[in-house]
Amino acid sequence: MTDLAARAVAIVGIGCVFPGAPDARTFWQNVQSGHDAISEVPAARWDPVYFDPASTSPDRIACNRGGFVDAFATFDPTRFGIMPVAVDGAEPDQLLALATAAAALDDAGSPQDRLAPERIGVVIGRGGYLTPGVARLAQRTTTAQQLVETVRALLPEISDDRLEQVRSEFQAQLGPVRPESSIGLVPNLTASRIANRLDFQGPAYTVDAACASSLVAVDQAVDLLASGRCDLVVAGGVHHCHDLTIWSVFSQLNALSQAGSIRPFDRRADGILIGEGTGLFALKRLADAERDDDRVYAVIRGTGVASDGRATSLMSPRPAGQVLALRQAWQRSGLDPATVGLVEAHGTATPAGDGAELESLREVFGTPDDGRPTAGLGSVKSMIGHTMPAAGAAGLAKAAFALHHGVLPPTLHVDEPHPGLAGGRFRLVTEAEPWDSPSRLAAVNAFGFGGINGHVVLEAHGANHRAAGAPHRAPARAAGATLDAPSSA
Repeated sequence: MTDLAARAVAIVGIGCVFPGAPDARTFWQNVQSGHDAISEVPAARWDPVYFDPASTSPDRIACNRGGFVDAFATFDPTRFGIMPVAVDGAEPDQLLALATAAAALDDAGSPQDRLAPERIGVVIGRGGYLTPGVARLAQRTTTAQQLVETVRALLPEISDDRLEQVRSEFQAQLGPVRPESSIGLVPNLTASRIANRLDFQGPAYTVDAACASSLVAVDQAVDLLASGRCDLVVAGGVHHCHDLTIWSVFSQLNALSQAGSIRPFDRRADGILIGEGTGLFALKRLADAERDDDRVYAVIRGTGVASDGRATSLMSPRPAGQVLALRQAWQRSGLDPATVGLVEAHGTATPAGDGAELESLREVFGTPDDGRPTAGLGSVKSMIGHTMPAAGAAGLAKAAFALHHGVLPPTLHVDEPHPGLAGGRFRLVTEAEPWDSPSRLAAVNAFGFGGINGHVVLEAHGANHRAAGAPHRAPARAAGATLDAPSSA
């Protein structure tokens, strides 16, 4: 088997929970129809008092719109042998990742049932953000004491017994203290819980590459499969954290859209809208998937990961680093970037980010003057917001479905295209179009804070004509306990 053939990986199952979509089928339907899932912050997430577009204070937020999954944040603990009492203190992202991993495997026809547990791995892209459980722990310890000391300083006449009542009442609002709550704060438990509950004994770990985490996780999964260490890997990204600290950081950076609309590659783009979600994939070597007659959504032909190196600042995207990741992926794929038909871009809708990405695309994919055909461009962020570490997974799911169904999917809110598109190969697809080319190629970008860049090259499966007419099996919808994500406010 050639090196290129060994590194060819099939996406055989997809699981999703994204704004507006409880499962993969709905996600794809929303993408095709151009459904905008952005909404105002649900009342349970954080107090409206924090929204003040006129304030520059770090404890006020200049935007109150984003992508949320509240209606779909449900979990059936009994399916996975978890005591219902343990759900209350668990991190929502861990439970949603577990349910979504199971959905991806169900969608793939349960390949894990035919493999030895030690041959199955899990690699999850996840950020190190202030999650609900970590926030509760910080509030229970340091914040409670700070509250008591503040009250003591302002009202010295209050007795120590009364101050202890203040502390106890504050801590009681955070819910009961349980051992599993503290254990669950370990970031790697997002992957470990999947391996534990599904009895996988191969490598199971998380990676944090900021907004490139999902594609870096997929890159790691490809390596595990190509090296022969695993025969099946569940990989992708998860982000279910709308803590006010994240919103505050982006607000202070003036990175949140003041207009309340995320417009990738539009001249009027003024910032991101924060989203959340989970996207996981069941991955096998292509040769194994074809041997087992699996339904293949798309074939991963190449992956690339690179850093920016020295730049003006850690927050300034550098096209040279992006170009390096793109070229790595295409070189490993053995394919010609001139033949790409669709690029699912990172598309942050920030002037600096969009400008740098368009420069990188021009450098790698060339211009029409080279005799190269026009290709489609879009970003699913225009529909669900920026899902941070899960952003690459959302883009990968969109591109895989597009290849499988032969559809060029739309992107939203592009009324005045970015000037960087002028003279380039790419056109923004604003309505779903048939993608009739028999040899369809797509690429997915994800770039993270600090200058970490990921790129994946995808190809339509040669046997898609055999499976395209088969109904898409909707992953089993999680039901049961609602996963509340209490605000730390």
